[in-house]
Amino acid sequence: MHVGLQHYLAVSMILFCLGLLGVILRRNLLVIYMSLELMLNAANLALVSFSRFNDKLDGQVLVFFIITVAAAEVAVGLALIVALFRKRQSAHVEDLTSMKL
Repeated sequence: MHVGLQHYLAVSMILFCLGLLGVILRRNLLVIYMSLELMLNAANLALVSFSRFNDKLDGQVLVFFIITVAAAEVAVGLALIVALFRKRQSAHVEDLTSMKL
């Protein structure tokens, strides 16, 4: 069996849909955050697979920058979640509305 571009894109689509369901259905900020990261990795998989099957490095270079931005996003996002948890002892989305100065 030959693994083609369609297979990689199918896996990428499944991962993206699972991440989207996690963002829509969950109320815990950590789960939503992990689901967002799953969606980002699904897009990275699609970019790398397009890049591989077109014999160009453009997609792989773009993925490198996306991973760099995602690392900064993790630092800021987790700091916000920790601040919310310290203040409210909960990491639910409903508690964000009460975080006014």
